[in-house]
Amino acid sequence: MRLGGSLLLLLAAHAPAGAAECAGTVFLTLDTGSMAQAEEIARVLKAEQVRATFFLANEKTTRGDRALDAAWAPYWKARVAEGHAFGNHTWSHHYARRDDGDRIAARAVDGRPVAMDRAAFCAELRRVDDAWRGLTGQRLAPMWRAPGGKTTQQSIRWAGECGFPIHVAWTASGYLGDDLPSEAHPSAVLLRRALDRIGPGEVLLMHLGVWERREPAAPILEPLIRGLKARGLCFATIETGR
Repeated sequence: MRLGGSLLLLLAAHAPAGAAECAGTVFLTLDTGSMAQAEEIARVLKAEQVRATFFLANEKTTRGDRALDAAWAPYWKARVAEGHAFGNHTWSHHYARRDDGDRIAARAVDGRPVAMDRAAFCAELRRVDDAWRGLTGQRLAPMWRAPGGKTTQQSIRWAGECGFPIHVAWTASGYLGDDLPSEAHPSAVLLRRALDRIGPGEVLLMHLGVWERREPAAPILEPLIRGLKARGLCFATIETGR
């Protein structure tokens, strides 16, 4: 996906302090998803000393709860202590389809049609921020990612008016494909393709677990990080307001 100029400037501003020693910088972003691989991904990030940017939605997890339930507070507090960055992925993870008058026509995760006016859309963002403060005592950075990366003119405008002015998508080469069926896209293929395509400035997308995928893609993260580091690439977070 194409990145706007304001985001490109933001990424440049938050490159690692030792960027002069890097051949370039990449930005690993992680969406909540099913959370099935959350612990394994956290282990790899800590072992490799990589800081990532998490985008949070209150999604159903494989533990039978939700990603922003109180039971996940220890997990999220640990990630905060490790220095990762955190943005908004909306509370219900509705997929925007189009603007429809003074509403956004969207689709719920279960396929139901949803119509959101400005107040309902802003509530989707504010509920995540409020939950995050309850879990960690912190506010989210003023950035968000639309579910599926699907935005409309109104969603971009309303998000800015409601405290989240920067939308963060991902670059085409940074799409790791961990939400694709593993039967047609095995993890070994995803890893090889990522190492072939990813270069400086890419925004990488991965999930903390994907319901539809039989073969977990999280195991590609460690060799991917090591392979990119071997080419001289550094990792940085996408942060705003701090």
